[in-house]
Amino acid sequence: MKERGLLIVFSGPSGVGKGTVRKEIFDTPNHAFEYSVSATTRAPRAGEVDGVDYHFISKEAFEEKIKNNQMLEYAQYVDNYYGTPLDYVNKTLDEGKDVFLEIEVQGAAQIKEKVPDGLFIFLAPPNLDELKARIIGRGTDAPDVIEARMQTAKKEIEMITLYDYAVVNDEVQLAAERVKQIVSAEHFRVNRVMDKYQQMINNFTK
Repeated sequence: MKERGLLIVFSGPSGVGKGTVRKEIFDTPNHAFEYSVSATTRAPRAGEVDGVDYHFISKEAFEEKIKNNQMLEYAQYVDNYYGTPLDYVNKTLDEGKDVFLEIEVQGAAQIKEKVPDGLFIFLAPPNLDELKARIIGRGTDAPDVIEARMQTAKKEIEMITLYDYAVVNDEVQLAAERVKQIVSAEHFRVNRVMDKYQQMINNFTK
C-alpha cells in the first residue's frame, strides 16, 4: 500500500514573503512537492498568472464552492476570499505525493482542525517594522489598507502556537532551505512511520 503524502501548510502574515519563498523552493531542482494553487476573488496583481499564482474566480463562484463543501479551507481577508480546492489535495496525497499549500493564517487554523497530522510551518518577518516596509514597498495598497494589514499581522503572529515550526524570512534562500530541511526531517518522525513498522512486526513469521 502506497504511503500517503504529507500535507505541508505554509503560511504567515500578509507581506512576509510567502510567495517569494515558495517560488524559491519550487525553482530548485531537488524538491519533491506538488503545489496546490489556491483560489481567490481578488484581482490579479501585475505579473500574476491565472492557474499559476492563483485561480482567480468570482465571489459568486467561490461561495458556490463553499456551499458544496468543495474547499479544504477558506478565509475572507480584506474583503476577498482565499481558499484551497479539496479534490486536488486529496487526489495528490493519495498518490503518495507531498502537497504544499501556501495560504493565509485563518485558513491554516481551519486545516489544523480537519487535518491535525499536517505539517504546519509559519513564515515570520524579522520584525514588524520590516514587515510594514515590505508591504509599503509593494506599492499596491492604500495607507488605510496597509494599516489594516499591520493590525491583522499582529493578531496572526499571536497564532504562531498553532504551528509546528517557525521560520524567519531574513534571507529568501536561507528561509527556503530551512523549510525544505524541516519537511525532510518530518518524514522520519516516529508517529508518522510507526504504522509501517507495526505492519513489519505483524507480518514477521519465524
